[in-house]
Amino acid sequence: MSQSQDYDQLLRTVLAINNRILGLVLGIIAGLGIFAATLWLVLKGGPSVGPHMALLGQFLPGYSVTYVGSVLGLIYGFVVGYIAGWSIGRLYNHFVYLRGR
Repeated sequence: MSQSQDYDQLLRTVLAINNRILGLVLGIIAGLGIFAATLWLVLKGGPSVGPHMALLGQFLPGYSVTYVGSVLGLIYGFVVGYIAGWSIGRLYNHFVYLRGR
């Protein structure tokens, strides 16, 4: 290998993102975000608890602004965040690979 090819290989390796780790991090952040927001609204209480947050039930079957809904939101948030992070990492790595060609 020439020095230029070594440099290109090193550059691709350094620029690459571990898509599984990115998915895990985004999944944890999204899941905990939904979990915390739901629990906050449940603990706050009131006559109408989180009407806007309840709209997530349209996209996440079974979700509601309750204690059980907060756990379900944690699971849904993790799954959706993981898929989004994994996809972003995969797409980014694909562009890094194409740049090095």
